[in-house]
Amino acid sequence: MIVVGTRPNFIKITQFEKEFAAYGDEFDYILVHTNQHYDENMSDIFFKQLNLKEPQYLNVTPASAANQIGQAIIEIEKAVLQHQPDALIVVGDVNSTLAGAIVGNKTHTRLYHLESGLRSYDNEMPEEINRLITDLVSDGFFVTEQSGYDNLIEAGKSKDQIHFVGNTMIDTLVAFDEVIQENKILEELGIEEQRFVLMTMHRPSNVDTKERLEILLNIIEKVAQNNHLVLPIHHRTKNSLIKHGLYDQLTNNSKVIITEALNYLAFQKLISACKYVLTDSGGIQEETTYRQVPCLTLRENTERPSTITIGTNELVEYNFEAVAEKINEIENGTYKKGAIPPFWDGKATKRIVEVLRKEL
Repeated sequence: MIVVGTRPNFIKITQFEKEFAAYGDEFDYILVHTNQHYDENMSDIFFKQLNLKEPQYLNVTPASAANQIGQAIIEIEKAVLQHQPDALIVVGDVNSTLAGAIVGNKTHTRLYHLESGLRSYDNEMPEEINRLITDLVSDGFFVTEQSGYDNLIEAGKSKDQIHFVGNTMIDTLVAFDEVIQENKILEELGIEEQRFVLMTMHRPSNVDTKERLEILLNIIEKVAQNNHLVLPIHHRTKNSLIKHGLYDQLTNNSKVIITEALNYLAFQKLISACKYVLTDSGGIQEETTYRQVPCLTLRENTERPSTITIGTNELVEYNFEAVAEKINEIENGTYKKGAIPPFWDGKATKRIVEVLRKEL
């Protein structure tokens, strides 16, 4: 049984059905969706575009984090008791992940954590607490990068429990690359390859105050001097701009193209075709590294250090001067050249299934 709950989770599990099917009837695979993120658009996009099997939907409703985790624990336990899986896999670091981990532990079900060992060392991030507790109670660990392995060893986990398999999110990029490249989002937005910059910004620390939004708008104006800027705007960012009377300043810039949240294929096409990315997201750091696209991450820390030490990502302090300096490096061709981390080759899911077959 695999437990998912949010859009980033779905992207990490698209190849499991195919890899399980390669062993005929040996595996009985159940996909459980907590409904942590649910809307019709998301359902259509991810479960149809990405050919995901129909999940068992659980009855988790929008609520505070603690309430949602509590609901998810109750609902996931029902599913586990119903199906009696030999193994439970939880994905990433969202509330559904933590809930699934607690259920696995309390029902004595063998528990594997997919994307384990990642650490930001920032306990104010809810995801960090979810990661820490999930790794504490897991029996097996599927690791995406060297830091994950090192962190788990330091935490006292046995080498036999840790499997350095690579990044299943990259498996999805590889499997769907042809479809991604055929996507017509550039034509729809009226932009050309390598003639635009992509931005996503949504973290409360970056968008909740007027002072921080003014920094953001200055950065956007800097980018727009030489490029179009595509901004799929997060509702939190939009609402904050409106609240502080700054939304018109954004929309009045003719070089800025604002869109609603984009589907996976369209967004990946933008990543592959843009000049560079500005973000405060997690997974985008990995996707840009795989695509070898420069990425400036406006955060104080990252739980994905291989994107910096090996890849095309850099952490940049959230102030105009620091970001402008890095933008100038990209524009004048002096920005660092990155590489793709080990095992980010489209075969991570295959390696995971081989481990499961051996251990179960």
